[in-house]
Amino acid sequence: MKEQNETKALPDCPVETTLMLIGDKWKVLILRDLMPGTKRFGELKKSIGSVSQKVLTAQLRNMEESGLVNRKVYAEVPPKVEYSLTELGKSLKPILDSMKNWGENYKTQNQ
Repeated sequence: MKEQNETKALPDCPVETTLMLIGDKWKVLILRDLMPGTKRFGELKKSIGSVSQKVLTAQLRNMEESGLVNRKVYAEVPPKVEYSLTELGKSLKPILDSMKNWGENYKTQNQ
């Protein structure tokens, strides 16, 4: 994982780096829904809403490769998979909190 990230050149701009990692609508919603704790795939899909299974799977894989999400597979039938945030993923909480506050202020001012 780390070697793969090291071979890809990161943008010079730190804002661009952050956007590269979480700039997708679905990634931000995945982060939001995993902040309180671990969820199974079906729980995530239900809490996020209109995302397709294919897109959610791709986003989770990408976030796992980036080191933001942990994926734990249980050897049982049917297979059980749980997703949680890594410490790096949890470190994005202040950013999500700021986005929430900004959104609330925007909604208040534009009603």
